[in-house]
Amino acid sequence: MNFTLKQLRYVEAAGRLGSIANAATEQNISQSSITAAIDVLETGLGYDIFIRTPAKGIRPTASGRETLGMIRRFLHQSRQFEEDLGSIGGQARGTVRIACYATAAPAFLPPILHAITKGFPDASIQLLEGNMDQILEFLDEGEADVAFTYSDSVDERNDFVPLFTAPPYAMVSQDDLLANQAAVTMQDLAQRPMVMLDLPRTRDYFTAMFENLGLTPNIAHSTRSSEIVRALVAGGFGFSLLNIRPVDYREKEMCYRILPILDPPHSPVFGIASVAGTVQPRMVETFIAGCVKLKEQGEFERLVVRPPNS
Repeated sequence: MNFTLKQLRYVEAAGRLGSIANAATEQNISQSSITAAIDVLETGLGYDIFIRTPAKGIRPTASGRETLGMIRRFLHQSRQFEEDLGSIGGQARGTVRIACYATAAPAFLPPILHAITKGFPDASIQLLEGNMDQILEFLDEGEADVAFTYSDSVDERNDFVPLFTAPPYAMVSQDDLLANQAAVTMQDLAQRPMVMLDLPRTRDYFTAMFENLGLTPNIAHSTRSSEIVRALVAGGFGFSLLNIRPVDYREKEMCYRILPILDPPHSPVFGIASVAGTVQPRMVETFIAGCVKLKEQGEFERLVVRPPNS
């Protein structure tokens, strides 16, 4: 077989995006170059990697899925080799591809990115956002080097570095009588309409908080957007539950109030997941070490709403 590293990148992009046109746009080349790379590889392998359907894009064959996985692993190793060579005799450089749980990203990422880019000006960051299932898919598919998520969502395929425990808290309207309290109980909340953040795993987690205490939540509204959650709560449509404090929260300036929960049944751990057994590029290792240093400096405590006396 005779193919180049560049052609493998073109084939990987086509498989990841499911479209020759989109791959050409991402790689900033012509569609014919993407098609030629696919043809060269399929001819050399002796089997089809993709099924091509007019007006519907492309999708991998059974053998193609396995081939794309091998290509992604090889490209990851190739990038690691290039970046490690570039780091010899100097500080770490290269790209870190980060997948982050979308509701946590606005509060969690800015201090990390500020510290990394300040300490390592040659570093480049690529961000991917999604729900907890999606960001683990980014890891599995080789699209991300690390993922910021909760420990409950990872399994034996992942290594996990804990950064902080994130107890759930209640968000209530300033007009709610509960807003005058220092903290609330799950029983207090079960009697009120709830605005549910309706994302994979998230809904089950919040529902289980009530059910584990023999309570039933009164879900009046649901949304997949944390911004909409805050707007509905501020408008008096119900309370909600979240785990990470919004970065712009100012109690006296908001139309809602954040309250710790006295009896939360489970407080998940937020941290960094990566593919188990993978040797990471020096820049990725440096990034993870930088996050751990921020943890040790207490940087993430401002994101936590702890129950009284905890």
